[in-house]
Amino acid sequence: MDLLDIVRRDPRPEPWGEGDNIPWHEPAFSARMLREHLSQAHDAASRRLPKVQAHVAWIHSHVLGGQPARILDLGCGPGLYSSRLAQMGHSCLGIDYSPASVAYARETAAREGLDCTYRLEDMRAADYGRGFGLAMLLYGELNVFRPEDAREILSKAWQALIPGGQLLLEPSTEQGLRRAEPGGRRWFTSESGLFGERPYLRLQETLWSTDGQTVTVRHYVIDAASGEVTRYAQTLQAYAEGAYRELLESCGFGDIICYPSLLGKDDPEQPDFVALVARKPQD
Repeated sequence: MDLLDIVRRDPRPEPWGEGDNIPWHEPAFSARMLREHLSQAHDAASRRLPKVQAHVAWIHSHVLGGQPARILDLGCGPGLYSSRLAQMGHSCLGIDYSPASVAYARETAAREGLDCTYRLEDMRAADYGRGFGLAMLLYGELNVFRPEDAREILSKAWQALIPGGQLLLEPSTEQGLRRAEPGGRRWFTSESGLFGERPYLRLQETLWSTDGQTVTVRHYVIDAASGEVTRYAQTLQAYAEGAYRELLESCGFGDIICYPSLLGKDDPEQPDFVALVARKPQD
């Protein structure tokens, strides 16, 4: 691409029409993303460790009642939640398709002797296995998937759980996605960062689609030395109030409880997510 492609870009792209997601699976991109996951300067990729620890404490005590469980962590990233849950006596399987994050998680588990296994797979295609007491999908990850893929992921999670097992889902609220600067355009410059090791400019454009209840975020990355343009795009699906409950019920879950956050109470630092705990019925 070049600058003319930016000028002539489609003002109303089809949701997911310019790519399913940012390429977390590409090795170089994945390595840069790992730096963002581990950064303690922001919560953009993963939460900072004090917040992660507070979430893990709530999951252990409130969701799991302090009892050891076998946990499926979908979209586990570098294992920040899984490793800490394993330290509290749980057994964890993490699935993610970022090679650098999975490698980091595996190294942490080996170094600390944790009961954690990590698989480098796309959760849409992966076989989750069976016998889990808890399945988790956190930090708005469900919203990056097309509705049909989200339903398939939740259905496979249901199958992976033991009777009475639980799902912990942390999706974005509709209001949170609507606040993501609909129609907004912003310029950023960086000497190096997530989108490249060399200096670049980045145009971020956020477009809300009322028809599909989606928000598409484009990133036009312009290499400062060559002027070469690379476009990345990500679409997020919004769900109206009550739609998450309907989705979970359609996948077989019951006893659905909604919490304001993974702290079990309001979190003014990150108000754009909710925590849903649902159960697979007993046989």
